[in-house]
Amino acid sequence: MVGTFRTLAPSDSRLLPAFADFLSCVLPCRSALIQPVCSKEVKDSMLSRQYIVAVTTWGLFDTHTIRYTFGMTDDFDAFDTLFLVEVEDDDGAGAQTLSFSRSPTVLLTFAANRFTRAAAKTYAQKFGIGAVDWRMLVMLTRKPGATVTESANTIGIDKGAISRCIARLEKRGLATKGELHANGRSRGWWLTAEGRKLHGEVLREALDRQRILLDGYSEEEIAQFTDLLRRFLVNLDALTEKTSG
Repeated sequence: MVGTFRTLAPSDSRLLPAFADFLSCVLPCRSALIQPVCSKEVKDSMLSRQYIVAVTTWGLFDTHTIRYTFGMTDDFDAFDTLFLVEVEDDDGAGAQTLSFSRSPTVLLTFAANRFTRAAAKTYAQKFGIGAVDWRMLVMLTRKPGATVTESANTIGIDKGAISRCIARLEKRGLATKGELHANGRSRGWWLTAEGRKLHGEVLREALDRQRILLDGYSEEEIAQFTDLLRRFLVNLDALTEKTSG
Protein backbone atom coordinates (compact mmCIF):
# COMPACT_ATOMS: atom_id res chain seq x y z
CA MET A 1 0.00 0.00 0.00
CA VAL A 2 1.70 3.21 -1.16
CA GLY A 3 0.39 6.75 -0.81
CA THR A 4 1.54 10.36 -0.83
CA PHE A 5 0.55 13.01 1.67
CA ARG A 6 1.91 16.58 1.80
CA THR A 7 2.05 18.44 5.08
CA LEU A 8 4.57 20.24 7.31
CA ALA A 9 7.55 18.86 9.16
CA PRO A 10 10.12 20.53 11.45
CA SER A 11 12.70 22.45 9.42
CA ASP A 12 15.43 21.43 11.87
CA SER A 13 16.44 17.88 11.00
CA ARG A 14 17.36 17.25 14.63
CA LEU A 15 13.65 17.38 15.46
CA LEU A 16 12.69 14.74 12.92
CA PRO A 17 12.93 11.72 15.28
CA ALA A 18 10.51 13.41 17.68
CA PHE A 19 8.26 14.21 14.75
CA ALA A 20 8.34 10.57 13.77
CA ASP A 21 7.24 9.62 17.28
CA PHE A 22 4.38 12.08 16.95
CA LEU A 23 3.31 10.52 13.67
CA SER A 24 3.34 7.07 15.17
CA CYS A 25 0.79 8.29 17.73
CA VAL A 26 -1.63 9.98 15.34
CA LEU A 27 -1.37 7.61 12.38
CA PRO A 28 -2.61 4.00 12.37
CA CYS A 29 0.81 2.44 12.65
CA ARG A 30 3.21 0.91 15.14
CA SER A 31 6.30 2.84 14.10
CA ALA A 32 7.34 5.80 11.98
CA LEU A 33 10.75 5.80 10.31
CA ILE A 34 12.09 9.09 8.92
CA GLN A 35 14.48 9.49 6.01
CA PRO A 36 15.67 13.03 5.19
CA VAL A 37 15.93 13.95 1.52
CA CYS A 38 18.87 16.04 0.40
CA SER A 39 18.17 19.78 0.11
CA LYS A 40 17.19 20.86 -3.38
CA GLU A 41 15.54 23.71 -5.18
CA VAL A 42 11.78 23.40 -5.56
CA LYS A 43 9.40 25.39 -7.71
CA ASP A 44 7.99 27.30 -4.80
CA SER A 45 10.81 29.27 -3.17
CA MET A 46 9.00 29.11 0.17
CA LEU A 47 9.95 25.47 0.49
CA SER A 48 13.61 25.03 1.30
CA ARG A 49 13.66 21.37 2.34
CA GLN A 50 11.80 18.17 1.78
CA TYR A 51 11.71 15.06 3.91
CA ILE A 52 10.31 11.64 3.28
CA VAL A 53 8.68 9.85 6.17
CA ALA A 54 8.36 6.10 5.74
CA VAL A 55 5.55 4.88 7.97
CA THR A 56 5.60 1.12 8.40
CA THR A 57 2.63 -0.78 9.78
CA TRP A 58 2.69 -4.40 10.83
CA GLY A 59 -0.44 -6.42 10.24
CA LEU A 60 -1.14 -9.96 11.27
CA PHE A 61 0.02 -11.42 7.94
CA ASP A 62 1.71 -8.57 6.05
CA THR A 63 3.60 -5.31 6.32
CA HIS A 64 2.77 -2.04 4.61
CA THR A 65 4.96 1.02 4.13
CA ILE A 66 3.58 4.42 3.21
CA ARG A 67 5.96 7.20 2.23
CA TYR A 68 4.93 10.72 3.18
CA THR A 69 6.62 13.78 1.68
CA PHE A 70 6.99 16.85 3.84
CA GLY A 71 7.98 20.38 2.89
CA MET A 72 8.77 23.19 5.28
CA THR A 73 9.97 26.76 5.15
CA ASP A 74 12.62 28.09 7.51
CA ASP A 75 10.36 31.04 8.37
CA PHE A 76 8.51 29.06 11.05
CA ASP A 77 9.92 27.19 14.01
CA ALA A 78 8.96 23.69 15.09
CA PHE A 79 6.24 24.93 17.45
CA ASP A 80 4.54 27.01 14.75
CA THR A 81 4.51 24.10 12.32
CA LEU A 82 2.16 22.18 14.60
CA PHE A 83 -0.62 24.51 13.51
CA LEU A 84 0.13 25.01 9.80
CA VAL A 85 -0.76 23.30 6.55
CA GLU A 86 0.72 23.63 3.09
CA VAL A 87 -1.70 24.55 0.31
CA GLU A 88 -1.50 25.27 -3.40
CA ASP A 89 -3.58 27.64 -5.52
CA ASP A 90 -4.91 26.93 -9.01
CA ASP A 91 -1.57 27.96 -10.52
CA GLY A 92 0.36 25.53 -8.35
CA ALA A 93 1.96 28.23 -6.19
CA GLY A 94 2.50 27.10 -2.62
CA ALA A 95 1.56 28.84 0.60
CA GLN A 96 1.19 28.07 4.28
CA THR A 97 -1.75 28.88 6.49
CA LEU A 98 -3.47 27.82 9.68
CA SER A 99 -4.91 24.33 9.87
CA PHE A 100 -8.66 24.10 10.40
CA SER A 101 -8.24 20.93 12.47
CA ARG A 102 -5.01 21.42 14.46
CA SER A 103 -4.93 25.12 15.38
CA PRO A 104 -6.48 25.76 18.82
CA THR A 105 -7.25 29.40 18.03
CA VAL A 106 -9.02 28.47 14.81
CA LEU A 107 -11.05 25.74 16.49
CA LEU A 108 -11.92 28.03 19.39
CA THR A 109 -13.07 30.75 16.99
CA PHE A 110 -15.15 28.30 14.97
CA ALA A 111 -16.71 26.87 18.12
CA ALA A 112 -17.46 30.30 19.62
CA ASN A 113 -19.04 31.56 16.40
CA ARG A 114 -21.24 28.51 15.95
CA PHE A 115 -22.20 28.36 19.62
CA THR A 116 -23.14 32.06 19.77
CA ARG A 117 -25.10 31.94 16.50
CA ALA A 118 -27.08 28.87 17.57
CA ALA A 119 -27.68 30.24 21.09
CA ALA A 120 -28.81 33.63 19.78
CA LYS A 121 -31.34 31.95 17.47
CA THR A 122 -32.72 29.76 20.26
CA TYR A 123 -32.96 32.54 22.84
CA ALA A 124 -34.58 34.91 20.33
CA GLN A 125 -37.21 32.34 19.37
CA LYS A 126 -38.01 31.15 22.90
CA PHE A 127 -37.45 34.23 25.05
CA GLY A 128 -37.19 37.25 22.75
CA ILE A 129 -33.63 38.10 23.79
CA GLY A 130 -30.21 37.89 22.15
CA ALA A 131 -26.98 36.21 23.18
CA VAL A 132 -25.56 39.42 24.69
CA ASP A 133 -28.81 39.98 26.61
CA TRP A 134 -28.44 36.52 28.17
CA ARG A 135 -24.85 37.25 29.15
CA MET A 136 -25.97 40.44 30.89
CA LEU A 137 -28.71 38.58 32.74
CA VAL A 138 -26.01 36.24 34.03
CA MET A 139 -23.65 39.15 34.79
CA LEU A 140 -26.22 41.05 36.83
CA THR A 141 -27.23 37.88 38.65
CA ARG A 142 -23.62 37.09 39.43
CA LYS A 143 -22.75 40.68 40.34
CA PRO A 144 -25.74 42.92 41.08
CA GLY A 145 -24.89 46.59 40.65
CA ALA A 146 -22.27 46.00 37.97
CA THR A 147 -21.49 48.98 35.74
CA VAL A 148 -21.30 48.99 31.96
CA THR A 149 -17.50 49.07 32.11
CA GLU A 150 -17.28 46.18 34.60
CA SER A 151 -19.66 44.14 32.48
CA ALA A 152 -17.78 44.87 29.26
CA ASN A 153 -14.46 43.86 30.80
CA THR A 154 -15.87 40.64 32.27
CA ILE A 155 -17.86 39.50 29.25
CA GLY A 156 -15.24 40.62 26.76
CA ILE A 157 -17.24 42.86 24.42
CA ASP A 158 -17.17 46.61 23.87
CA LYS A 159 -19.01 49.05 26.13
CA GLY A 160 -21.22 50.24 23.28
CA ALA A 161 -22.71 46.76 22.89
CA ILE A 162 -23.26 46.54 26.65
CA SER A 163 -24.95 49.94 26.75
CA ARG A 164 -27.32 48.96 23.94
CA CYS A 165 -28.07 45.68 25.71
CA ILE A 166 -28.81 47.48 29.00
CA ALA A 167 -31.14 49.83 27.16
CA ARG A 168 -33.07 46.84 25.77
CA LEU A 169 -33.31 45.18 29.17
CA GLU A 170 -34.46 48.42 30.81
CA LYS A 171 -37.09 49.00 28.11
CA ARG A 172 -38.51 45.52 28.75
CA GLY A 173 -38.54 46.08 32.50
CA LEU A 174 -35.84 43.47 33.07
CA ALA A 175 -33.17 45.78 34.53
CA THR A 176 -33.12 49.00 36.50
CA LYS A 177 -30.37 51.55 37.05
CA GLY A 178 -28.96 52.81 40.33
CA GLU A 179 -27.72 56.24 41.31
CA LEU A 180 -24.71 57.79 39.64
CA HIS A 181 -21.43 56.89 41.28
CA ALA A 182 -19.20 59.53 42.87
CA ASN A 183 -17.35 60.01 39.59
CA GLY A 184 -20.56 61.32 38.07
CA ARG A 185 -20.19 59.13 34.99
CA SER A 186 -21.04 55.52 35.84
CA ARG A 187 -23.92 53.81 37.59
CA GLY A 188 -24.73 50.27 38.63
CA TRP A 189 -27.48 48.09 37.20
CA TRP A 190 -29.74 45.51 38.84
CA LEU A 191 -32.21 42.98 37.55
CA THR A 192 -35.86 43.53 38.35
CA ALA A 193 -38.09 40.74 39.62
CA GLU A 194 -39.12 40.12 36.01
CA GLY A 195 -35.46 40.03 34.99
CA ARG A 196 -34.63 37.46 37.66
CA LYS A 197 -37.60 35.36 36.55
CA LEU A 198 -36.44 35.42 32.92
CA HIS A 199 -32.90 34.56 34.01
CA GLY A 200 -34.20 31.41 35.70
CA GLU A 201 -36.11 30.35 32.60
CA VAL A 202 -33.19 30.90 30.22
CA LEU A 203 -30.81 29.22 32.66
CA ARG A 204 -32.66 25.94 32.35
CA GLU A 205 -32.44 26.15 28.56
CA ALA A 206 -28.74 27.05 28.70
CA LEU A 207 -27.95 24.09 30.94
CA ASP A 208 -29.84 21.74 28.65
CA ARG A 209 -27.80 23.00 25.70
CA GLN A 210 -24.56 22.68 27.67
CA ARG A 211 -25.43 19.08 28.62
CA ILE A 212 -25.64 18.21 24.91
CA LEU A 213 -22.35 19.98 24.15
CA LEU A 214 -20.54 18.09 26.91
CA ASP A 215 -22.01 14.71 26.05
CA GLY A 216 -19.33 12.01 26.23
CA TYR A 217 -17.03 14.01 28.54
CA SER A 218 -16.23 12.70 31.99
CA GLU A 219 -16.32 15.00 35.01
CA GLU A 220 -12.51 14.91 35.06
CA GLU A 221 -12.34 15.88 31.38
CA ILE A 222 -14.77 18.74 31.92
CA ALA A 223 -12.66 20.01 34.83
CA GLN A 224 -9.50 19.76 32.73
CA PHE A 225 -11.17 21.46 29.76
CA THR A 226 -12.41 24.29 31.99
CA ASP A 227 -8.97 24.72 33.52
CA LEU A 228 -7.36 24.93 30.07
CA LEU A 229 -9.85 27.60 29.04
CA ARG A 230 -9.14 29.61 32.20
CA ARG A 231 -5.42 29.46 31.47
CA PHE A 232 -6.11 30.45 27.88
CA LEU A 233 -8.02 33.51 29.10
CA VAL A 234 -5.09 34.51 31.32
CA ASN A 235 -2.77 34.36 28.31
CA LEU A 236 -5.31 36.27 26.26
CA ASP A 237 -5.33 39.06 28.85
CA ALA A 238 -1.53 39.15 28.69
CA LEU A 239 -1.65 39.32 24.89
CA THR A 240 -4.21 42.14 25.00
CA GLU A 241 -2.09 44.09 27.47
CA LYS A 242 1.03 43.57 25.36
CA THR A 243 -0.56 44.65 22.09
CA SER A 244 -2.38 47.64 23.56
CA GLY A 245 0.58 48.92 25.54
